[in-house]
Amino acid sequence: MISITEKTLQDLQFPTILETISEICNTEIGKEKALQITPFRDKESLMQALLQTSEYVSSFQNNNAIPNHGFDAITHEIKFLAIEDSFLEVGSFRKIATLSSTVNFLLNFMRKFDDYYPNINARASRVELTKEIVTLIDTVVDKYGEIKDNASPVLSDIRRNMNLVRGKVNQSFGVALTQYNGLGYLDDIKESFVQNRRVLAVLSMYRRKVRGTILGSSKTGSIAYIEPEMTLKYSRELSNLEYEEKEEITRILKQLSNAIRPFLPLLKEYQDFLSDVDVIAAKAKYAERINGILPNITEERRLYFRDAFHPILYLTNKQKKEVTYPQTIELQQENRIIVISGPNAGGKTISLKTVGLLQLMLQSGMLIPVHERSETFLFDRILTDIGDNQSIENHLSTYSYRLKNMNYFLKKCNRKTMFLIDEFGTGSDPELGGALAEIFLEEFYHREAFGIITTHYANLKILANELPFATNANMMFDEKSLEPMYKLALGQAGSSFTFEVAQKNGIPFGLINRAKKKIEVGKVRFDKTIATLQKERSKLEKTSQNLKEEEIRAREEGKKMENINVKIKQKLESYQELYDSNQKTIYIGQKIEDIAEKYFNNKNKKELIGEFLKIVEIENSKRKKATPKETKAIEAKKKEVIEEVKVQVEEIRKEKKEKKLKPVIEKPRPILKVGDRVRMQDGKAVGSIDAIEKNKAIVNYGIFTSKVSLDELDLVEAVKK
Repeated sequence: MISITEKTLQDLQFPTILETISEICNTEIGKEKALQITPFRDKESLMQALLQTSEYVSSFQNNNAIPNHGFDAITHEIKFLAIEDSFLEVGSFRKIATLSSTVNFLLNFMRKFDDYYPNINARASRVELTKEIVTLIDTVVDKYGEIKDNASPVLSDIRRNMNLVRGKVNQSFGVALTQYNGLGYLDDIKESFVQNRRVLAVLSMYRRKVRGTILGSSKTGSIAYIEPEMTLKYSRELSNLEYEEKEEITRILKQLSNAIRPFLPLLKEYQDFLSDVDVIAAKAKYAERINGILPNITEERRLYFRDAFHPILYLTNKQKKEVTYPQTIELQQENRIIVISGPNAGGKTISLKTVGLLQLMLQSGMLIPVHERSETFLFDRILTDIGDNQSIENHLSTYSYRLKNMNYFLKKCNRKTMFLIDEFGTGSDPELGGALAEIFLEEFYHREAFGIITTHYANLKILANELPFATNANMMFDEKSLEPMYKLALGQAGSSFTFEVAQKNGIPFGLINRAKKKIEVGKVRFDKTIATLQKERSKLEKTSQNLKEEEIRAREEGKKMENINVKIKQKLESYQELYDSNQKTIYIGQKIEDIAEKYFNNKNKKELIGEFLKIVEIENSKRKKATPKETKAIEAKKKEVIEEVKVQVEEIRKEKKEKKLKPVIEKPRPILKVGDRVRMQDGKAVGSIDAIEKNKAIVNYGIFTSKVSLDELDLVEAVKK
């Protein structure tokens, strides 16, 4: 069971990864879930999550892309349905129907393509597929989110009556409009709408002559808005019907809410499923950005990250168009602690964080940017001590805080732990702090924990050299340019290049010499020897890596050749069998030809039948009795070989035919002019060119025009001059 503290997550910048994944999610619930990602507590769930992400990444390259999983959250609707006798508005039902349709489509897709996405389908198969929800809603609500006329017989009658009354309203209004307009009582605008009702625009001086109800007037008071008396009668009737419609719709919505309420647990499950798919998709998209893969996860105690990139640094540098240097780090039972040394700003901390962050990401179900030959195993705990840990709130100095942290490490550290410590032993007197750090390192070593530390302390470098299952490593440094190479080299301690860096930064040579005299001669010589050995080590490591890669490639090529050889032998045997079978058929055919010729000359039927029976008997004596199943298998194999031979013969014939064909000379493209009738190369519609601007033509198709590149047009008929 993995245990990761909040401090470790912060030290390794894990929340930054989660924020990026959250931004990629399509849905609000997906975004929230992404921010809550933590390392998995059991291997089975972790492997399923990793394989699901890996399968989703593969969907970006194949032809069976996973369909849309976006949805509008129905959290409000779920809460509302949980309240007894409550009912949802019509728009909410459309959201529920869309969610249900999306889930059904996705479930059917996953079942169909189980071979491609077995692990995503395993998650999908836990969700019930039902069309009942969609059917119930579609009976009542149309695709635009409106209640259908036939949702109930009562509503159908009400709406039919409403349409009739609306017709009478319009008819009576039209009569009044014609009448009063003829009398000259109306303003130029003639009519308007007030309170959503159709009214006549009557000039104020004639308002008493128009029978009806005044509903308002213009700002200047020159126009009175009057609803005609006859129209008013029908308007009231329409208002009553609208009230009845509203009441019936409320009844229908209550009835539909009660029908959907039993599906409440399933709707929660649907929303949960789609948001899970959203997070898987976001992790897959992030993996594609960082070139993440799923390395081999073993039961053996071995962590091997080859060409590993720090994902945050990689994306930042990619944006700036700068180079990111990958690192190769290996930890195993016989080499379980690495002590990294070397100059500041050489990349020690990034190397440390890269290992921790990638392991944390992997154990949280994310793919990581490493070489495909990388592998690792799972840790129960990751402990970190990275960065400036001075605690103002707790009134602790950096060293006091680090001692407190080391105490926690000592309580929790075991063989299933990985520890990462930056600038180990600093914060106190170098000799005393170094001695205590040495004891801590020995303790972690004896508990068989895996770990990486960075340090400048010589005693820790020496200890790593003395312990059989610990090793030194250094961040390589160019002695000539005094620039960091950001390359980690295992097996050799690194020089801090203290005096060289000081000289590069303009410190006078005389002062540097005086500083050298202040320290022991042996220390300077030791540091110089380390720097020389570093260069030799890097050359040897490069040669060794190249040889290993060549050996692996040769082994793989050997295996491929063996497989090809076996396949060729099998094909030759099949072809030989087919050839022998055909030769036998030809031989029997020749014999029958001879008998036929003999019969043609002597017309002796008895001799003909005798000869024919003799051939049949001879051939039958050679046959072996086989079961129907064996006969069927032989026939199938023979058919397969014949098909294969046919394909190869066709290819040979095609090649010969192509050689005989003369090269096709392309016709020069006609120069298109305004007025020419043309069509798109891949289209059927014919239009005429209205204008030509640079290399684009405006083509008129009668009912619309289109701007098209001249290269995409074929001439149908040239304009006559």
